[in-house]
Amino acid sequence: MEYFEIIGGKKLSGTIDVRGSKNATTPILAATVLTKGECVISNIPLIEDVYRMIEILESMDVSVTWE
Repeated sequence: MEYFEIIGGKKLSGTIDVRGSKNATTPILAATVLTKGECVISNIPLIEDVYRMIEILESMDVSVTWE
């Protein structure tokens, strides 16, 4: 689903930020070793699973930087 449509008596407007999915982030990080170039991944959850996956990548001499 790409968007929500809300039908009602008052017009709504605004934006929201959707947090990254824990279940999607770790396989995405793992897939980065299959590429030859730089990968930029944004909006990832800062949780233990992600930190551990980054440690695994770094143990494989993958360079990981945070901004």
